[in-house]
Amino acid sequence: MRILLVEDDRVLADALSRAPVQSAHAVDSVSTGEEADSALALAAYDLAILDVGLPGLSGLDVLRRLRARKSTMPVLMLTAFDTLEDRVRGLDLGADDYLAKPFDLPELEARVRALLRRGTNSTPELQHGLLRFDTIGRRVYYDQRPLELAPRELAALELLMMREGRVVSKEQLANHLYGWDEDVGENAIEVCMYRLRRKLEPLGCEIRTVRGMGYLMERRDAAA
Repeated sequence: MRILLVEDDRVLADALSRAPVQSAHAVDSVSTGEEADSALALAAYDLAILDVGLPGLSGLDVLRRLRARKSTMPVLMLTAFDTLEDRVRGLDLGADDYLAKPFDLPELEARVRALLRRGTNSTPELQHGLLRFDTIGRRVYYDQRPLELAPRELAALELLMMREGRVVSKEQLANHLYGWDEDVGENAIEVCMYRLRRKLEPLGCEIRTVRGMGYLMERRDAAA
């Protein structure tokens, strides 16, 4: 999943961006409302974490412009002023959830998971034969046994299982795995897919390379 984080406090922004990354989500971080408005207009995100009190264009203004473009992307608002009036105003403008500062990172992570599930209409579990992806706990199991995957391997598998039966391009994988400020090497996707395959192929789970297009995890019934 790809998340836009909008927070002008550098220390807090760094801490917040690390939490979703550890859960295998790509995070783009900006510090002003103008930058957020441009990013949301140009790129596709699964979720925005948006501070209300931004310099210049406020978080509420960014939210208003986002909804004016008919976007239904989930938005989690962060605020230092947790009053009923603030919450009502934000919810009326189209916010999906509110979190008052200060807060604990586990609560933020739980709210992010809930909004991402809601935004993608995903089920708590993805299944491919005996391979099971727990989207809530962010764990993978094969025949009830846990399978250890690195964060980006986990994110790649999630995208392939979500789009089972459809080709996933390298560009889609890069957008899903990396934030825009991360250095993506020329062969980064190939290396990630190679490592993922090494762990899945002994279990009978195949990821096909579709030359010139990307990667495919066939539907289990079709593969059979």
